[in-house]
Amino acid sequence: MSGSHEIELKFLCAPEDLGSVLAAAPEGDDDTRELISVYFDTPDLALQKAGVSLRVRESKGRKVQTLKRGDGLAREEHEEPVEGDRPTPDLGPLRELLPDGGADALKPAFNVHVTRRQRLVRYHDAEIELALDQGEVRGGQRASPISEVELELKSGRPEALFELARELGEAAPLYLSFDGKASRGQALVAGAPLQARRKERVELAPDASTAAAFQAVARNALGQIAANAVVLRESADPEAVHQLRVAVRRLRSALSTFAPVVRDEASGAIRDELRWLAHACNDARDLDVFAERMAETARAMDPPPAGLAALREAVQAARGRASAAAAEAVTSARFRALMIDVTAWLETGPWLADAARAGLRETPARAFADEALEARRRKLLKRGRDLKHADDAARHDTRLEAKKLRYTAEAFASLYPEKATGRFLRALKTLQEELGALNDLAVAEPLVARLTLPQDAAVAAGELIGVQACEKPRRIEAADRALRRLAKADRFWR
Repeated sequence: MSGSHEIELKFLCAPEDLGSVLAAAPEGDDDTRELISVYFDTPDLALQKAGVSLRVRESKGRKVQTLKRGDGLAREEHEEPVEGDRPTPDLGPLRELLPDGGADALKPAFNVHVTRRQRLVRYHDAEIELALDQGEVRGGQRASPISEVELELKSGRPEALFELARELGEAAPLYLSFDGKASRGQALVAGAPLQARRKERVELAPDASTAAAFQAVARNALGQIAANAVVLRESADPEAVHQLRVAVRRLRSALSTFAPVVRDEASGAIRDELRWLAHACNDARDLDVFAERMAETARAMDPPPAGLAALREAVQAARGRASAAAAEAVTSARFRALMIDVTAWLETGPWLADAARAGLRETPARAFADEALEARRRKLLKRGRDLKHADDAARHDTRLEAKKLRYTAEAFASLYPEKATGRFLRALKTLQEELGALNDLAVAEPLVARLTLPQDAAVAAGELIGVQACEKPRRIEAADRALRRLAKADRFWR
C-alpha cells in the first residue's frame, strides 16, 4: 500500500486541441493505454459527502484501487493493487471513513473509460508526467465526454507545473479545472452534469492555521468560478453569471480579510484581474435582475403598461449581448491566465515564504477569525448607523459591508457552533436582502437610460420603475429594522 500526496493540475481541453498540446510539450517517451475505472460509493453517498473518491482501475491487465481526498495542488492519495473487481476495506483511511463494516455497502456508482496518451518530461529541473485523456464517464444510461490534460509533478519544484501549463496554454486553450473525473461522474449520476455551481460550505479543521484557512476558502471560491465558467461557455445561463460573480466576490473578500497575512507584490495584480472578471459579468447580472423585477411588477399591474412587450424585447436583446460578453470573458486568454496565476500564487506564492509573517500564517484560524469577524461587524454598524436618512450611495456602501461580513462568517462557520452561526447568518441575510432590493431600485433608472429604448418601451419602463419606487420607504424602514436586530444578535465568535 502507498499513501502520499499527488501534486497535479488538471485542464479542460477541446479534443481537437490535444494533439497541439502534445506537440508543444517537451520531448519524452510516449505511452498510450486504455484506462477503465469503476468508482464506488455507498448508497447514501458517504464518500462523496466526505470529499473522497474511490476507484478500481484496470490497465494492461493490472488492477489498482485508489482513494483520493482533499483539494488544492496536493491531494492525499492511497493506492495498492487489487485482485478482484472491488476495493478492499483496508485501503488507506477507508475503515475510518466507513466504520463498522460500512465498506461492505460499497457499490459501483459510475465508470470512466479513457484513452490516455502519457509522456514523462524534464522541465526546468522538474520531472513532470503529462497525460492527455479522451473518453467518457458513464452512469446508468447517461454519458458525458472527457477531454483533459493533466500535469503531475513527480519530482522538483511545484512552480514548474505552472510554468509548463503557461507554455502549453500558448499552443491551445487550457481551462484550469478543480473537478476530477469523480466529480463529473457524481454530477452525471445525480442528473445534473452541467449546471450553475452554488457556493459550497468551507470545512476547516479545528486546529487549522490562518494560512491553511485562507487556502481552503480561496480554493473553494476558485472551484466555483471554474465550474460556472464551464456552464457559461456552453450557454447563457443567468444563474451561472450570478454564481460566478458571487464566487469572485467571495475571493476578493477573502483577499481583503486575510490581507495582513497574504498581501505581497503579486496580490494587487490579482485583485485587479478579479475586478475585471466581476465587471465583465455586471451588465448581464443587472439586466437579469431588472428583467425579474419587471416581470414581477407587471404581473401585479392591471392593466400592464402598454409598451411592455416592446420593453421585454429590448431587455431580452440587451441580456443576450451582455451574456455573450460574459461568456467571451470566461473564454478569453486573459481568463485562462488569471486562473493559472491565482492558483500558482495561492499554492506557491511569496506570501507563503515571508519570514516576517510566519507567526501570522501559523496563528490558529479560530483566533484570527474572532478578530476578523469583530472588525467586520464594527465596520458594518458604523457604515449603517444613519441608514434611514442615508442616500443611495451610502446604502450601497452599507450593503457591501454586509456582504463582506456574510462572506467572512460563512468562510469561518465550520469553526463555530452551527446553531449560533446559523442564527447570525439568517439575521445578516435579511439585512442583505432588503439592502439588495434598494440597490436594485437605485440601478434600474440608469440601466434603462443606457438601453436607448423606443418611445413605447421607455414609457413602460418609467411606469414600472415608478411602481417599484413606491416600495422604497417601506424597504428603507425594513433595512433599518434588520440592521438594528443584527446589532443585538449574539456574536457566535464571542
